[in-house]
Amino acid sequence: MSDVDAPVCWLCGRPLGARVQQHHTVPKAKGGRSTVPLHPICHKAIHAHFTNAQLMRQGADRARLLENAELAGFVQWVANKPPDFHAPTRTKRR
Repeated sequence: MSDVDAPVCWLCGRPLGARVQQHHTVPKAKGGRSTVPLHPICHKAIHAHFTNAQLMRQGADRARLLENAELAGFVQWVANKPPDFHAPTRTKRR
């Protein structure tokens, strides 16, 4: 498989590494079935910024998620990191 055909993360667009998580764009608890591949750090970032209710309303729309300034900043920050990069994810207090 060439780099052009390598699977990429649904959120950040970087090539996926050894660890891949499947994210329900509409939470499973809210009836979602479709999943997309994500880096673990990207998956944690989504859930740190959105509740299941919010994801139910907009989760399948990547562009709407990236309207959140903090998540967009995270995607910009992680853009040049290697595929298996990991760091603690800051969570919001709800």
